[in-house]
Amino acid sequence: MIKAMVSIAFATALMGSVAFAQTRTSSTKVAAQPKGMAETTTTTTESFGTVTEFTPGDSLILKTEASEPMHYAFSKDVEYVNAHGKVIETSKIRKNSKVHVHYVRHGDEMVVDKVVLTPDRH
Repeated sequence: MIKAMVSIAFATALMGSVAFAQTRTSSTKVAAQPKGMAETTTTTTESFGTVTEFTPGDSLILKTEASEPMHYAFSKDVEYVNAHGKVIETSKIRKNSKVHVHYVRHGDEMVVDKVVLTPDRH
């Protein structure tokens, strides 16, 4: 019974964060390894919005429906793809483009590793 209530509460909280913040988060946890390797947790988040500023290879400012525009830095190996997963040129990303960004939080910085150009309708 408690397990079901916790599951429902978690699902409700997750749906609320997606609806209001236009973000989605997933975590990967690697168990402790032999020979003294430490446990590692990586959290990747996806956010959807409209590009307000874009500097290829450097940064992106994204406006979402729920918040002030957010600044994202780019990792060294950013992948730019269309909605079907096909690699595209960075020139396809422009001001007012609708995109999903996949990022990892490093301290206060959000570092993007993938930009997905989506059709204008979402």
